[in-house]
Amino acid sequence: MMIAEQTAVLCWGGRIFPEYYMNPFTQPGAFSWCELLTSDPEAAKVFYQALFGWDLKPGNLENIPYTIIEVNGQGIGGIAPLPPSNPTMPPSWGNYVTVEEVEATLKKAEELGGKVLMGTMNISPEMRFALIQDPQGATIAVISYGAANPN
Repeated sequence: MMIAEQTAVLCWGGRIFPEYYMNPFTQPGAFSWCELLTSDPEAAKVFYQALFGWDLKPGNLENIPYTIIEVNGQGIGGIAPLPPSNPTMPPSWGNYVTVEEVEATLKKAEELGGKVLMGTMNISPEMRFALIQDPQGATIAVISYGAANPN
């Protein structure tokens, strides 16, 4: 199975399935972004660029050195240093799932037995995200892009 780019149709065994077309930045429930938090962003950029051929571009997050990962001109993720509040955490990849409203999703997660690990934060006036933990302990970020579509 292969997805050529984020807004492409699904291809499997040479057959195209246009019914699986979607834009993950506007589709609630879709995985839309991946992000690496690491103790050495520069070394990570060298490694992943050589491994996958990613295009890496400076991001525009305020007060945080951030690198946007692109494939065929489409943003697919980012690379950032570990948070200053937790500099000893192990480097890890995180996933973001698109939601319509971050706050409503946090409330529902808690109702279902999950925990809010990091409340809503604004990336820009349109983009908001938060971090939750499911009842078994796995973490995932939720994000609402609003009018800001990264692609």
